[in-house]
Amino acid sequence: MRKANKSNRLALTLAAVVVGMVGMAYASVPLYSLFCRVTGYGGTTQQASIAPDVILDREMTIEFDANTSSGMPWDFKPAQHRIKLKVGETAMAFFEAYNPTDRTIKGTATFNVTPQKIGQYFTKIDCFCFTEQVLKPGERVDMPVTFFVDPEIDTDPNAKEVKVITLSYTFFVADDDDSKTDISARAEKKSVDVN
Repeated sequence: MRKANKSNRLALTLAAVVVGMVGMAYASVPLYSLFCRVTGYGGTTQQASIAPDVILDREMTIEFDANTSSGMPWDFKPAQHRIKLKVGETAMAFFEAYNPTDRTIKGTATFNVTPQKIGQYFTKIDCFCFTEQVLKPGERVDMPVTFFVDPEIDTDPNAKEVKVITLSYTFFVADDDDSKTDISARAEKKSVDVN
């Protein structure tokens, strides 16, 4: 009887550990995302509704980088490769996206800045990356991002040497049922055409 109770307790303990680990796995992504947004860790930028009222004499060069994932057929590039601005000054940059295919494609963009330690000071007021983008066949669009470098950067001794910040975006095909259905239908059509 005692061995059965011990085995039951061990089984319950192991089951609780497994359930806890699965729960932590599901919670880790949103918690990590929240941590990055709050701290700027990993080059995650900040978001604000208004620009600061302080503009410093310190000048920064912002460079722009654009990429697409392997499954995204869009042509995506920055309209300008770099701009200069003063810390605290609001700037707007544009990225161009073009859908060369014969189908409508939804996309979402991920982003970060380098050096990563600057993420907490790079703040976006408005960005195409906040919403899903939809491009029709052959459609070309200019997508703006409005941002500033927070004047608080000047109080950080670890950021004193930073003169260049790179803002990088990567576009992915949005994972939704419509695009999956569209992709499946095209695959079926191709296999029928081949046969």
